[in-house]
Amino acid sequence: MKTINLEKISDLKYGENPHQKASLYKTENMTDYEVLNDKQLSFNNILNITVAVNIISEFYDVNCAAVVRYSKPCGVALGRSLYEAYTKAFDCDPISSFYGVVGFSKQVDAEVAKHLNSMSVEVVVAPDFDKEALEIFKYDRIIPVKLNTPLKQYRQLAAEEVVMTPFGALIQDRNISELDKDIFKVVTKEKPTAEQIEDAIFSWKVAKYAKTNSAVIAKDFKTTAIMQGQTNTLSAIENALNYACDNSKDAVLASDSAISSEECIFAAAQGRISLIIQPGGLIKDEKIIDTCNKYGISMITTGIRNYRQ
Repeated sequence: MKTINLEKISDLKYGENPHQKASLYKTENMTDYEVLNDKQLSFNNILNITVAVNIISEFYDVNCAAVVRYSKPCGVALGRSLYEAYTKAFDCDPISSFYGVVGFSKQVDAEVAKHLNSMSVEVVVAPDFDKEALEIFKYDRIIPVKLNTPLKQYRQLAAEEVVMTPFGALIQDRNISELDKDIFKVVTKEKPTAEQIEDAIFSWKVAKYAKTNSAVIAKDFKTTAIMQGQTNTLSAIENALNYACDNSKDAVLASDSAISSEECIFAAAQGRISLIIQPGGLIKDEKIIDTCNKYGISMITTGIRNYRQ
């Protein structure tokens, strides 16, 4: 028998929709955080900051920004500064970034806060905020959330995920899959450069938190397209390429699920993708690899599937 202990913290204004009641409960492996103003996080805010922090925790040791809306990443980037990371992430999908939640891996300063203040962002979550940033947020609707749990430690919490359904309670381990570039395989004749491999690792980590089926196109540690929630891999890839347009040239394409159709490679070739990273492990792998070789596209297989429904 499995026992889950929950302690009620507070009632929320409402759930996903205004007609749904909702409450927040404390769990055993709960992240330590604090809201730095008198506003209350909503049900949807908490879902969004969970995805945002999941992403930035993958890049805890560098400057990372992740924009999330409706529990979906819509822009992720790394930068030499936090401001550069944010502007790159915002550029991926400016429309969706409005009224979204933004996560940062480092302390938010005034420069970043000023930009956020002009973008109608709902929540900003980060390890810390300087005094000037908090002063900028003071007279705005933005909710600053400080993470007291270090991002590196956050990745070790590995809380179980519980989904209540009319057919029973589903409980699974949190997806803490790790990618080791010394283990994954380059399976094509065309070999990727060191820079392309780094972009592949980056895009794979982003795809891990996108809704299945997902396709992430990235270059220079910046997502240029995140397509997700598709019912097949081909649609995800084609839509991502259409969104990226010319930005797909010499970029990396990551798929959260194994590629089973040569049409996916035809589309990638037309978009001038240089490297594809995907789980592999299907019967059609040989044909997929041969097609990549035909078009001079590098391919990495990871052996790890990252479905997220």
